[in-house]
Amino acid sequence: MTTRVGEKVRVEKSSGNVFADLGLPHPEQELLKAKLTLQIYRLIKGRGLTQAEAGKILGIKQPHVSALMRNRSGTFSVERLMDFLTALGQDVKITVTPTRKEHGEVSVVA
Repeated sequence: MTTRVGEKVRVEKSSGNVFADLGLPHPEQELLKAKLTLQIYRLIKGRGLTQAEAGKILGIKQPHVSALMRNRSGTFSVERLMDFLTALGQDVKITVTPTRKEHGEVSVVA
Protein backbone atom coordinates (compact mmCIF):
# COMPACT_ATOMS: atom_id res chain seq x y z
CA MET A 1 0.00 0.00 0.00
CA THR A 2 1.38 3.39 -0.93
CA THR A 3 0.33 6.65 0.65
CA ARG A 4 0.65 10.16 -0.61
CA VAL A 5 2.16 12.97 1.40
CA GLY A 6 -0.45 14.36 3.76
CA GLU A 7 -2.74 11.34 3.35
CA LYS A 8 -3.78 9.92 6.71
CA VAL A 9 -3.36 6.25 7.46
CA ARG A 10 -5.90 4.61 9.75
CA VAL A 11 -4.23 2.82 12.63
CA GLU A 12 -5.95 0.73 15.26
CA LYS A 13 -4.27 -0.18 18.53
CA SER A 14 -3.99 -3.93 19.12
CA SER A 15 -5.53 -5.58 22.14
CA GLY A 16 -2.39 -7.70 22.40
CA ASN A 17 -4.19 -10.72 20.95
CA VAL A 18 -4.32 -10.75 17.17
CA PHE A 19 -6.92 -13.54 17.26
CA ALA A 20 -9.26 -11.33 19.30
CA ASP A 21 -8.52 -8.35 17.05
CA LEU A 22 -9.59 -10.45 14.05
CA GLY A 23 -12.77 -11.52 15.83
CA LEU A 24 -11.92 -15.21 15.76
CA PRO A 25 -13.64 -17.63 18.14
CA HIS A 26 -11.75 -18.64 21.31
CA PRO A 27 -8.98 -16.05 20.87
CA GLU A 28 -7.29 -16.79 24.21
CA GLN A 29 -6.99 -20.47 23.37
CA GLU A 30 -5.66 -19.67 19.89
CA LEU A 31 -3.05 -17.30 21.32
CA LEU A 32 -1.95 -19.93 23.83
CA LYS A 33 -1.64 -22.52 21.07
CA ALA A 34 0.40 -20.09 18.98
CA LYS A 35 2.78 -19.43 21.88
CA LEU A 36 3.21 -23.14 22.63
CA THR A 37 3.78 -23.86 18.95
CA LEU A 38 6.45 -21.15 18.83
CA GLN A 39 8.29 -22.84 21.71
CA ILE A 40 8.14 -26.19 19.90
CA TYR A 41 9.46 -24.54 16.74
CA ARG A 42 12.36 -22.94 18.62
CA LEU A 43 13.31 -26.23 20.26
CA ILE A 44 13.26 -28.18 17.00
CA LYS A 45 15.25 -25.51 15.14
CA GLY A 46 17.64 -24.99 18.04
CA ARG A 47 18.50 -28.68 18.11
CA GLY A 48 18.90 -28.86 14.35
CA LEU A 49 16.37 -31.68 14.09
CA THR A 50 14.90 -32.69 10.77
CA GLN A 51 11.13 -32.84 10.62
CA ALA A 52 11.34 -36.63 10.45
CA GLU A 53 13.52 -36.75 13.58
CA ALA A 54 11.19 -34.36 15.38
CA GLY A 55 8.24 -36.51 14.34
CA LYS A 56 9.79 -39.57 15.96
CA ILE A 57 10.35 -37.67 19.20
CA LEU A 58 6.84 -36.21 19.18
CA GLY A 59 5.13 -39.41 18.02
CA ILE A 60 3.62 -37.78 14.92
CA LYS A 61 4.24 -38.03 11.18
CA GLN A 62 6.49 -35.58 9.33
CA PRO A 63 3.62 -33.72 7.60
CA HIS A 64 2.19 -32.86 11.03
CA VAL A 65 5.61 -31.56 12.14
CA SER A 66 5.68 -29.49 8.96
CA ALA A 67 2.32 -27.98 9.91
CA LEU A 68 3.62 -27.16 13.40
CA MET A 69 6.72 -25.54 11.95
CA ARG A 70 4.45 -23.27 9.90
CA ASN A 71 2.44 -22.36 13.03
CA ARG A 72 -0.52 -24.45 11.90
CA SER A 73 -1.42 -25.90 15.29
CA GLY A 74 -5.15 -25.89 14.67
CA THR A 75 -5.49 -29.66 14.70
CA PHE A 76 -3.63 -30.05 18.00
CA SER A 77 -5.14 -29.34 21.41
CA VAL A 78 -3.34 -27.28 24.04
CA GLU A 79 -2.84 -30.52 26.00
CA ARG A 80 -1.22 -32.21 23.00
CA LEU A 81 1.09 -29.25 22.43
CA MET A 82 2.16 -29.46 26.07
CA ASP A 83 2.81 -33.18 25.56
CA PHE A 84 5.08 -32.28 22.63
CA LEU A 85 7.02 -29.89 24.86
CA THR A 86 7.54 -32.55 27.52
CA ALA A 87 8.64 -35.01 24.81
CA LEU A 88 11.23 -32.40 23.84
CA GLY A 89 12.54 -32.39 27.41
CA GLN A 90 10.73 -29.34 28.73
CA ASP A 91 8.86 -28.92 31.99
CA VAL A 92 5.44 -27.36 31.57
CA LYS A 93 4.02 -25.56 34.61
CA ILE A 94 0.49 -24.27 34.94
CA THR A 95 -0.02 -21.60 37.59
CA VAL A 96 -3.43 -20.25 38.54
CA THR A 97 -3.60 -16.93 40.40
CA PRO A 98 -6.43 -14.48 41.13
CA THR A 99 -6.80 -11.53 38.80
CA ARG A 100 -7.81 -7.96 39.54
CA LYS A 101 -9.49 -7.66 36.15
CA GLU A 102 -12.96 -8.78 35.14
CA HIS A 103 -11.47 -11.69 33.18
CA GLY A 104 -8.18 -13.48 33.63
CA GLU A 105 -5.60 -14.10 30.95
CA VAL A 106 -3.39 -16.94 29.80
CA SER A 107 0.32 -16.45 29.31
CA VAL A 108 3.34 -18.53 28.33
CA VAL A 109 6.67 -17.76 29.98
CA ALA A 110 9.69 -19.37 28.39
